[in-house]
Amino acid sequence: MEFFNCHTHQFTNEAHILELVNQYPNEFDVSIPFYSIGVHPWYIKDERIDEDLRIIEEKLQTENCLAIGECGLDKRIEIPLEKQIIVFEKQLALAEKYSKPVVIHCVAAFQEVIAIKKKLNISVPMIIHGFSKNSQIANQLIKDGFYISFGKYLLKKPDLKTVFQDIPNDRFFLETDTIEEGISEVYNVASEYKNITINELQEIISSNYRKVFEKENIEKR
Repeated sequence: MEFFNCHTHQFTNEAHILELVNQYPNEFDVSIPFYSIGVHPWYIKDERIDEDLRIIEEKLQTENCLAIGECGLDKRIEIPLEKQIIVFEKQLALAEKYSKPVVIHCVAAFQEVIAIKKKLNISVPMIIHGFSKNSQIANQLIKDGFYISFGKYLLKKPDLKTVFQDIPNDRFFLETDTIEEGISEVYNVASEYKNITINELQEIISSNYRKVFEKENIEKR
């Protein structure tokens, strides 16, 4: 693995990239080798939630499923937050049961996500994907044990440079999500911001991958 893409919706099948491809229970693609699977808060459907959770639990028991998600909370959609919290907490319970990390979608709900982590005493790694906020929020997340994944906004939001520079090297990942740019472009910007070589960055990400995604390491927590 030269590159690890922590969250993407586009499977490129390039041999030198390990891609954590986002999958939805009702649109599962068996041809994708490594994936996360979850109920995104945008797509919560009352008539389907029990079946979605059943499919998620089935997939979590396979080695190819590296994580649950993306799941989480979004205060800018019409689905009531209370309903989102119920679905999110059910997925966190499955993550704990099967020792899988969690890829989190969080919009304007960081305090709620942090509070849920503490309330449920979640021990598996939790990764906030697509981070775009300030150092204060980033520092709070790091303090409370989260990992942070950067991608689109690292390329498009210059103000994020200093935020990213301050993230401890053992607490971040890189991703492409839905952007057209490849993961190597994200690595290029990240290495420039951290003032390290691509090889050094690859070592950092590989180490973080082993710690977060290799099951024996999660179970030792």
